[in-house]
Amino acid sequence: MNHLATLSLARPAGMRNCANRYLGRPGAVLATAAVLLGGMVAPRPALAVDGCLVLLCFAAPNWRAIPQCVPPIRQVLRDLARGRAFPRCAMAGAGNAASHFWTSAPEACPPQYTRVHETQGGWVYTCLYDGLVTVDIDGALWSHTWWNTSGETVTVFSRAARARLGAWDAGLDPALVDQVVQQPALAQP
Repeated sequence: MNHLATLSLARPAGMRNCANRYLGRPGAVLATAAVLLGGMVAPRPALAVDGCLVLLCFAAPNWRAIPQCVPPIRQVLRDLARGRAFPRCAMAGAGNAASHFWTSAPEACPPQYTRVHETQGGWVYTCLYDGLVTVDIDGALWSHTWWNTSGETVTVFSRAARARLGAWDAGLDPALVDQVVQQPALAQP
């Protein structure tokens, strides 16, 4: 007896008799196999993140303080950690965008989050954050948000953003904020 016949016999007698009557024994076996295999290979729906909401949340003074921002930001950070693309917002308008870059120390990591390790081959620089999300508003840099795979973030707002916001979640030493924001833009990967 082959394995498809075994699947057919594993069904309750009522189902087996009904399938045999309408499909015949070979048809019943194939129908059972199709149902079982279809359930295993059916694609799961993608958890798409709204790029416009992500843009607004990353531009906010503190995304953690806005309940509507927490799930999409956490999801996009998980997606980025898994190598998925950063979501886009087609309705953002000219000059408004967010983009993602992978960090590398020491040039693309805030100084207080850069670690130096001595190895046999020399000095190795590491960053406590894995990626950087930049937000541009009206064509100018608005913020840098560094993130790591644990879901931790730290955001630095530009002078213009700080002037417009008035208050924000300052995750960096204020003396370093302007220095970090003025770092040259990273090249797209």
